[in-house]
Amino acid sequence: MNEDAFRVMELAMHGYQCSQILMTMALEAQGKSNSDLVRTMSGLLGGMGAGKTCGVLTAGCCVLALYAGKDSADVNADDRLQPMLARYVEWFETEYTPRYSGIDCATIVQDDMRNRASRCPGIVLESLAKIKELLAEFGYEFNSIVQPA
Repeated sequence: MNEDAFRVMELAMHGYQCSQILMTMALEAQGKSNSDLVRTMSGLLGGMGAGKTCGVLTAGCCVLALYAGKDSADVNADDRLQPMLARYVEWFETEYTPRYSGIDCATIVQDDMRNRASRCPGIVLESLAKIKELLAEFGYEFNSIVQPA
């Protein structure tokens, strides 16, 4: 088990779920913590509480924005954010629609806690790897808070 897999399992054992785990790991990679942001990610759990779009997909978009999004009145979002988001969403749809017949939480877990336990950690890990890959491709370091030039 690699370090990321161990950390996903550790956070899950503490009651965190998909979207919270992704954001916690991104914050930790940057040497940060933000309990308000992690709590906010609860709004994405279980497909926004309604079985809709998987929380790993929506949280992954939030993680990419953590690196490249607008953070003050006088700083715009990085122009690379939109292409990163588009690539992540396209990858997620291409990866998980064939496996689970869609990208909605309800479709992926099929209202079965065993599916949640067996599928969701893998989706988190694969998505985290894709997020790291996209960040690197677009000039960001996952383990850095420094904005690229």
